[in-house]
Amino acid sequence: MSDDTQLADDALARVHDHRVPDPKSFKIKKTEPDSIGGFGDDDKPLAKAELKVLRQRLQDLQERLYAEHKQSLLIIFQATDTGGKDSTTRRVFRGVNPQGVRVWSFKQPSAEELDHDFLWRYHDHTPIKGMIGIFNRSYYEDVLVVRVKELAPKEVWKHRYDHINAFERLLADNGTRALKFFLDISKEEQRERLQERLDKPDKHWKFHSADLADREHWGNYQHAYEAMIRRTSTEHAPWYVVPANRKWYRDLVVARTIVETLEEMDPQFPPPEEGLDEIEIPD
Repeated sequence: MSDDTQLADDALARVHDHRVPDPKSFKIKKTEPDSIGGFGDDDKPLAKAELKVLRQRLQDLQERLYAEHKQSLLIIFQATDTGGKDSTTRRVFRGVNPQGVRVWSFKQPSAEELDHDFLWRYHDHTPIKGMIGIFNRSYYEDVLVVRVKELAPKEVWKHRYDHINAFERLLADNGTRALKFFLDISKEEQRERLQERLDKPDKHWKFHSADLADREHWGNYQHAYEAMIRRTSTEHAPWYVVPANRKWYRDLVVARTIVETLEEMDPQFPPPEEGLDEIEIPD
């Protein structure tokens, strides 16, 4: 075994599995946004080296998934403001062929979208066979923002958990695996990240005064996230609560989980045409 392989195996063993084990008993107040698994404070270089190994493996698996054209993977990122949805996507998928990955960032729904059921605008963007789809926010906003800001009555949004579970079951039955990541940061960490956006001119574009209004509802959002995870973490579409105060550990957890899921899916290159060994390329 090479030194690089040994280091990679050593690092990977320190990454804890953050899949929600028993959704019905999940308590968000018991999560640990500062957790770094089995790593120490001085192990950041080791973790970054392992992330490079995982990215290479992800590139290989994505190519096989694209070539096989039988399965697909949907990745969902949910987080409070500054939780790191954009940066996680950039860092984990760096170097992956963009031809096989689509990222969708869902904003406030249009008038046409509001005239349909709440899942309508998302279904059209779920990944086709051979593709990896990434949702930066998703239909879960309809049991988060809608609930906290009272954009719809409880009699409406309380049924959406069941609709979501049925939708994700439909995707699974049609060959689309769903991985759902809640990037968990503390209220103190959010304050620091918002302040950084104010302090650095090149980050002013990322600051919105509405973020402060949402921050006033921190407790209500936490309750909504807890209900979301309790009601919709299933065997075919599990939730992973990822400690996200330390960005390097967050990235490593997400990368490992995606790679392990693709390895379970085990995409294969299709068999070659018959008679290729007899073909000669003409001059």
